[in-house]
Amino acid sequence: MRKPSTFISFLSDYGFKVTFGDESDTLFLRKSLQALIGMEAPVQQVTFLSNEFVGLTKEGRSGLYDLICEDEHGNTFIVEMQLGRYKNFMQRLKFYAFQKFSTLVNQGDFIYKDLKKIYCIAFLEKNIFPESKEYYHYGTLQNQNGEEMDSQITYLIVEISKFEKRKSEVATDLEKLIYIMKNLENFKDGKELPEFAGEGWISRAIEKLHNGRMTAEQRMFYAMTIAREAAKEQMWKESIDEAMDKGMREGMEKMKAAKDREMEEKTKKAEKKAAKKAKKKTLKMAKKLKARGMSDTEIAEITELTIEEVENLD
Repeated sequence: MRKPSTFISFLSDYGFKVTFGDESDTLFLRKSLQALIGMEAPVQQVTFLSNEFVGLTKEGRSGLYDLICEDEHGNTFIVEMQLGRYKNFMQRLKFYAFQKFSTLVNQGDFIYKDLKKIYCIAFLEKNIFPESKEYYHYGTLQNQNGEEMDSQITYLIVEISKFEKRKSEVATDLEKLIYIMKNLENFKDGKELPEFAGEGWISRAIEKLHNGRMTAEQRMFYAMTIAREAAKEQMWKESIDEAMDKGMREGMEKMKAAKDREMEEKTKKAEKKAAKKAKKKTLKMAKKLKARGMSDTEIAEITELTIEEVENLD
């Protein structure tokens, strides 16, 4: 049986919630936001907002953010952790950003001046930009020459698996953040941790993820998140299996329908060809009867041709 890791992975529901989402201790979150955005001035304070949003219209879609907060200046940070593959993930981020943008505009009575910034941040375990070697993507609205047109909404995407720096190469706070998120669960004990893991904001986060120092309450919360992750994984597998079964059924039905259509078309062509051949023989016979002096009426009765067809025989 595999021995449990000393440290719980950052890349888990539990790891995300007790580090980024700890409302009682926001140092790690604040320092991480500062590192991600490249702020010179530190984020002094964050206020957690309700992570549930309601559709703006009766038919509008509602949902949940993983984490949403504001700094002391009123700027909004939406933080997402995506561990599995998610088709059209950028569209999902845009949906979140525009949802928040709409509430800012509504609160300002459709006054667009001095709207606070929105930062839409995503940590991805799987890559969504396979053509890019970059692990960190920072984007605002730009024109065809790469000139910034608007910076009110900023997207920040971290593809964690692309980060390949060794601990001796790590220098910036952003690199420290991504390195520790990617590698923490692989360290057997605290002695193997890099030197920068002793920095306050990182060490306090690591402390919360130490398997042997969890309180009974924390261990119960961890067990619940593991159970939820397992249930989600099972639901995902079942949905994939169901989709595959459905796809196979639909594929078989389409193949059968295509074969039926093909057979129907072949039958129609064969019938048309046979009818044409039979008509040709009938006309040939009618010509012979006419040549023997038989009347048009008699020929029509025998061959079932019309009087007009018999009259027009050469």
